[in-house]
Amino acid sequence: MKKNNSKKTLELVRRRNAPLATRTDLTPAATKDIAGAMNAILADVFALYLKTKNFHWHMSGPHFRDYHLLLDEQADQLFAMTDPVAERVRKIGGPTLKSIGHISRTQRVVDNNADYVEPLDMLAELADDNQTLAARLRETHNVCDEHRDVATASLIEVWIDETERRTWFLFEATRRRN
Repeated sequence: MKKNNSKKTLELVRRRNAPLATRTDLTPAATKDIAGAMNAILADVFALYLKTKNFHWHMSGPHFRDYHLLLDEQADQLFAMTDPVAERVRKIGGPTLKSIGHISRTQRVVDNNADYVEPLDMLAELADDNQTLAARLRETHNVCDEHRDVATASLIEVWIDETERRTWFLFEATRRRN
């Protein structure tokens, strides 16, 4: 019994240490470049999702309901991006983010841990973060173009449009009437 259990343990260890073997016609360099860029996007999307939810939870003021609902809708849209981004990385044979720590080491979105943020400052900060995300999505699209990865580039185009829409809504919500 012990010998059989030992064989199972060795096999488990071997499988855990085996490299990813997803089949793709992309070169190993393309997979590395695209997976790296997409994992950075994934970390940014998770960080922006949590920041959006944080502001959603801590919203206050006379426009509470409108802003609260807007941020909830935007957070849902961001969270909906995470699985397609990660699955695209896996489809091309790359590894994905594995933990909250991995996200925090990879994210470029700056956290906001302030105890209180004015509602319009929340919206303005999220507008800036979304605008930066759109620019980073464009940079990642360029990486995909370099390696002729049209499938990832096609997904990114939709995410750019969604991100620009979030930016637009947030910007318009912060405009002061003259």
